[in-house]
Amino acid sequence: MAVADQPKNWLVVGLGNPGPEYERTRHNAGFMLTERLAERFGGQIKRQECRSLVGRITIGSTPVELVKPQTYMNLSGEAVACLLSKDEREESGLVVITDDLALPLGRIRLRPKGSHGGHNGLRSIADCLRTQDFIRLRIGIKPEHPIADTKNFVLQRFAKAEEELLERALSDAENAIEDLIYDGIEKAMSRWNADPAAKAEPEKEV
Repeated sequence: MAVADQPKNWLVVGLGNPGPEYERTRHNAGFMLTERLAERFGGQIKRQECRSLVGRITIGSTPVELVKPQTYMNLSGEAVACLLSKDEREESGLVVITDDLALPLGRIRLRPKGSHGGHNGLRSIADCLRTQDFIRLRIGIKPEHPIADTKNFVLQRFAKAEEELLERALSDAENAIEDLIYDGIEKAMSRWNADPAAKAEPEKEV
C-alpha cells in the first residue's frame, strides 16, 4: 500500500537529447529508463506537451506521467517548468532521472534534493524552478578508466562491455521508482543507494 502522505500524482522526467543520433548514448540514460517504465507498465510516451513527449502509466493505483523533454539537455528546465505550471501537477511529485559521471557504472542513487553537480540538465531545472528541492535518481556512467574528454564521452553510445552493468543499473532504477511511489523516498533510498558489492555475502573460508 502506498504511503499516506505521498503525492497524488507523479511526474517522472527522464533527461536526454532528442533525435536518433543520441539514442542509447550515456547522456540519454534518463530517456532509456522512462522508456523501460512505459514498457513495463503498459504506456506510451508520445503525447506532445510543453516541448516534451509525455505518457501516462499507473503504478499500483497511483497515476504517473513519464516525460522526455525535447528541448535538448541544457534547456530541460523550460519543459519541466511548463509542465508543472498545470494545476493537476505537484512539484512534490517531480522525479528527475539523469546520468551521473561521478557515480560508477552499474550504480544508482536516489536523493530527495541536492545540487546539480555540474549536470547541465539538473542545472537548468533548478534555475527554472528556482529550487533544488526535487527528487532525483542518478544512473552512474563513470567508467573504470580516466576520461580525457567528458563532453565527447557522455555523447557516445554505451560500449558492449558496459551493457551488463548498464542493464543491472536500469533494472535497479525501475524497481527504485516503483518503491519510491509505493513506500516513499526514505525506504527507497535505504534499499537502492548501497553499493551492490557491500550487500554481497562474504566468501566462506574453505
